[in-house]
Amino acid sequence: MVLLVDSTVDSVADIAFRSMFAARKSVFIDLLKWDLPVLDGRYEIDQFDDQHARYLIITDSAHEHLASARLLPTTRTHILDGLFPALCAGEIPRGPRVWEITRFCLGRQLRSAERRQVRNQLVSALATHALDTGIETYTGVAEIAWLQQILSFGWDCRALGEPVRNQGCLLGALEITITPETPAALAEGGVWSPLTAHEMPARRAANA
Repeated sequence: MVLLVDSTVDSVADIAFRSMFAARKSVFIDLLKWDLPVLDGRYEIDQFDDQHARYLIITDSAHEHLASARLLPTTRTHILDGLFPALCAGEIPRGPRVWEITRFCLGRQLRSAERRQVRNQLVSALATHALDTGIETYTGVAEIAWLQQILSFGWDCRALGEPVRNQGCLLGALEITITPETPAALAEGGVWSPLTAHEMPARRAANA
């Protein structure tokens, strides 16, 4: 199941919401050792987890987190312009049809084959959501190994500048253009794996 989560509360989506923030702590803090805030010792939540963020969450039959991504509007301060503007060689892409993909998270409990399948489902959900809502461009910041994977998926994607070393990591910024041809391009790259999306409201991160 794919949940599109925004800022109200629902019992099913609340399970997925809490599970997502716990998974983010497990991946980004416990595994990758990122220096990020933790709520109640269980959840990774930062200043961008507010009422303006959207979340795509893939869950199992018990509504527990398998994978997720956070989307931030670029009409407000976001990660690329607020924290890493030096990653762009030119102007930072902004606008109502430009959203930033952040916290792309795959559950650590997944085995290798499951990770690839769920990753493909999440990428496909991002493309589908963009086409359904009029998003024309995604931006993002990624470590170099993950950035190279994103560039190879088959969609129209380009680097926004040269990678920059930050706290021992090599980071780069990218721009993804979404068009009606994107699903076919992802399919040709072996990535297209859509699921049925359901809009499920959930509580704001600040109240998780």
